[in-house]
Amino acid sequence: MTITASTKIAAILKQNSGALDAIIAVSPKFEKLRNPILRKVMAGRTSLAMAAKVGGCTVEDFFIKLKPLGFEADTATPVGIEEKKVLPAFITSLKKEQIIELDVRPLIASGKDPLSIIVQKVKTIQQGQVLKIINSFEPTPLMALLEKQGFVSYADTIKEDWVETYFYKATVIETPVKDAPAGNSEGWDILVKQFENHIRTIDVRQLEMPGPMMTILESLETLPADTALYVYHKRIPVFLLPELAERKFSYRIKEISDGEVHLLIFNE
Repeated sequence: MTITASTKIAAILKQNSGALDAIIAVSPKFEKLRNPILRKVMAGRTSLAMAAKVGGCTVEDFFIKLKPLGFEADTATPVGIEEKKVLPAFITSLKKEQIIELDVRPLIASGKDPLSIIVQKVKTIQQGQVLKIINSFEPTPLMALLEKQGFVSYADTIKEDWVETYFYKATVIETPVKDAPAGNSEGWDILVKQFENHIRTIDVRQLEMPGPMMTILESLETLPADTALYVYHKRIPVFLLPELAERKFSYRIKEISDGEVHLLIFNE
């Protein structure tokens, strides 16, 4: 396989699973890739050029480590050239006065959910303005949600635990962004009884974002049609709900107490 600066880590691992150790050997900052959930989140969206920026190394360092595994480096393609091609137009002409900045890292570090603050900030963004969210990871679910609301998004990894994501209000939003929905527990007891002998249980309360959502989606990939997924969560996972609808899953949410939410997810 021929690799360039823009080759995604997921493609490399798919070609040769042994490449994981080679990539981690480049920088200890890539140890998090050993976690299958985080690997699934990061590898498909991270190119060697992006990884080099996070790891404080060079793309050539990856080429050297991967060569013994049969990978051929395309050194004719200048480093980063393909990355620049995907820059959305609004980024190239962005002016300082257009940017509304929101750093949610302190909230996440304190264990709080930044969603409500983000939603309120989104509601204040005018057409032509850009919301810049500083986070410790690429907020893929938020990007998908806001793109459906008329925003164009772009994420830039500055360094480890520092990702700047830009949301440009390109069009008028016809459907306003809503606050987190209230729990829908209709028929909860009946459904729990119905799936009594066919329930798979997971607890995502101790996982850091975006671990809970990725863990749930990964569990659903192997969920038998006659089985329900019972989830112990800290909050209503508002970004997960559109994903469930797209995958044709139904769900019920039961709010037990502040910081304790149970979900039952099942095939329609």
